Amino acid sequence: MMPTVDDEKDPFDAIVDAPFDSALSERYLVYALSTITARSLPDLRDGLKPVHRRILWGMRGLRLDPGSAFKKCSRVVGDVMGKYHPHGNLALYDAMVRLAQPFTLRYPLIEGQGNFGNIDGDNAAAERYTECRLTKTAMQLMEGLDEGTVDFVPTYNNEEEEPSLFPGLFPNLLANGASGIAVGMATNIPSHNVAEVIDAALELIDNPHVEHSRLMELFHGPDFATGGLIVDSAEAISQAYETGRGSFRVRARYFAAEVKEEADREAGIERLGGGQYQLVISEIPYQIPKGKLIEQIAQVIADRKVPILEDVRDESDEQIRIVLVPKSRNVDPELLKESLYKLTDLETRFGLNLNVLDATRTPMVMGLKELLEHWLLHQIDILQRRSRHRLQKIADRLELVEGYIIAFLNLDRIIEIIRSEDEPKPVMIAEFGLTDRQAEAILNMRLRSLRKLEEMELRNEHAALLAERAELEKLLESPARQRTRLKRDLAALRKDYAEDTALGRRRTTIAEAAPTIEFSMDAMIEKEPVTVILSQRGWIRAARGHLPLDSDFKYKEGDGPAFAVHCQTTDKLLLAADDGRFFTVGADKLPGARGFGEPIRNTLDIDAEAQIASLIVHKPETQLLLASDAGKGFAAVTDELLAETRKGRQVVNLKAGQKLVVARPIDPAHDHVAVVGDNRKLVIFHLEELPVMTRGQGVTLQRYRDGGLSDATTLKLDEGLSWAMGGESGRTRTEDDVREWKVARGAAGRLPPRGFPKDNRF
Repeated sequence: MMPTVDDEKDPFDAIVDAPFDSALSERYLVYALSTITARSLPDLRDGLKPVHRRILWGMRGLRLDPGSAFKKCSRVVGDVMGKYHPHGNLALYDAMVRLAQPFTLRYPLIEGQGNFGNIDGDNAAAERYTECRLTKTAMQLMEGLDEGTVDFVPTYNNEEEEPSLFPGLFPNLLANGASGIAVGMATNIPSHNVAEVIDAALELIDNPHVEHSRLMELFHGPDFATGGLIVDSAEAISQAYETGRGSFRVRARYFAAEVKEEADREAGIERLGGGQYQLVISEIPYQIPKGKLIEQIAQVIADRKVPILEDVRDESDEQIRIVLVPKSRNVDPELLKESLYKLTDLETRFGLNLNVLDATRTPMVMGLKELLEHWLLHQIDILQRRSRHRLQKIADRLELVEGYIIAFLNLDRIIEIIRSEDEPKPVMIAEFGLTDRQAEAILNMRLRSLRKLEEMELRNEHAALLAERAELEKLLESPARQRTRLKRDLAALRKDYAEDTALGRRRTTIAEAAPTIEFSMDAMIEKEPVTVILSQRGWIRAARGHLPLDSDFKYKEGDGPAFAVHCQTTDKLLLAADDGRFFTVGADKLPGARGFGEPIRNTLDIDAEAQIASLIVHKPETQLLLASDAGKGFAAVTDELLAETRKGRQVVNLKAGQKLVVARPIDPAHDHVAVVGDNRKLVIFHLEELPVMTRGQGVTLQRYRDGGLSDATTLKLDEGLSWAMGGESGRTRTEDDVREWKVARGAAGRLPPRGFPKDNRF
């Protein structure tokens, strides 16, 4: 009978009214906890996240041990996904690939066959093309799974069981490190040297109250799969491991393996003919793709950020070999290295965050000592559980062996009972005091086991089992024996990862770097003489060499000469605009003189209405005489005027309609200032009356009724005042005695000496 509408349950009855914020927060909290405890953070006991643990467990189930044949990764991924980890196969395969990459994991847990990606940053081949099996390290990590050492939990569909963690003695958390981002927290643990981890653990077993500094004498710090250098101080590294948080500077290693000279080999310098050399990089920082790094260096060269570097070449095969070619043989190798450390990923920072799940699945940031303490407690617990499990196995076997011995001692009677009784088992139990298991085992014995030799073997086995039981009971009763046993097991494991083995040898060198070389970009520019030409319309160029400043330079139609100066490519040029703003440009960045150059306004934000008042080569500690057409001015030090930005720096404050007309270097030998106005009046006053400022309007240099300031300069009073005669003769005229024009600053002045230029310019 079909149910009526009234009989059907109303779906709206299942809706519960609840505040949206509380419902959202409860659900988000569940998600956050799931992410923290079951996805992103590793367990400190085996150093694994669930996805990695399930991959290794699945491979163990497929019997992919180091001595077996490889199997397709797609087979493993499908098996793990179907039985243990119901997530996307791409995520599973990516996690699996990481466990097999020798440049990602310090001690790989999976041995891969096929393309598993490379250090250039290329991805692995698809899972159908690659094959895998477990490594010896993975087997050591899973050792003891069949010995009752860990709890097994149902899988997501309750069809299988999986271990909640791995019991092996291999210290995977510190050995291989981990990284992950959960909700509200993250972890980032570098890999370390197993031998050093074990040494620190052994020290902690011997002395539970050991100082952190003593542990750091044995445990030196990160040991990355890709090697490299850690250049922080021992104090900084120790502090990071004491708190569980910190960071390390990781650098590439320069090393030229074929070079005989030890100093050059260690510095990565390969000498070429004619005094030339090149630098060789043999190791790069951890997690930096080599292809990306070389692109980065090439971009630095293209952007001319390191002008002393000519080229970069990748000559790597199985070994990394990146060759850096300097611009010339005079380039300092250390300067080149230091500049690339600053500008590229040849130096990176690795952040340490020892955030892990403890035995209660609680996330916690731990220091090195606390981490090792928890791990050793876990290993003691594993040892106890293994011992108790073995005791149970011994008890079960002893029960059977004792039954067999009774059977051998009473063999004829046992045979008679079996032959004559319909139900021999109860009779045997009653007559010989056997247990049900013993009677069942005797009844299931093979006839060939009745030979005399078997009785002797049983008695020997019985004695051996009793001795083993006694040893295990002593072990469980004595914490000291447990520590001794753990030390023995750790020492045996250490032999597989000793310093003289290929896998155990330390790869990352920890040595504090020398003080950073302070350098400017000038130091990286090849010094060459140039002649800088700036036209009236603001087109600028730099001709190679020091050409005569009165040369017939070519200009665009309608344009003409404005400024020409001699300098070096390492010099900075100061451009003073008549609105009082100063701009800085490097002589090495100017276009060549084959054409007309480029408009200076392409690189500098000079106001459209402003004109260039002066072009000055910057010399350290040089003073400039700055004066506006309003008759005000001051002195400024060129170092204070540098501003390597497009917008420049406002130096002279001007009112509307005023302009900067003088920006002239002051000769250190000069002691007086000469100012001439549009009204053709001249004043000379002592240089000390001119204030030195970094910015402002300045002070009144000369007072005017009509017009303004025409020009200003400095001079040595004893040598008089000189000016060009004009015309093609190139002669100058000097007025030796100019004392009659010397007055206090701000005076109106008097007419200049006879023959002074008509344009009122010095």
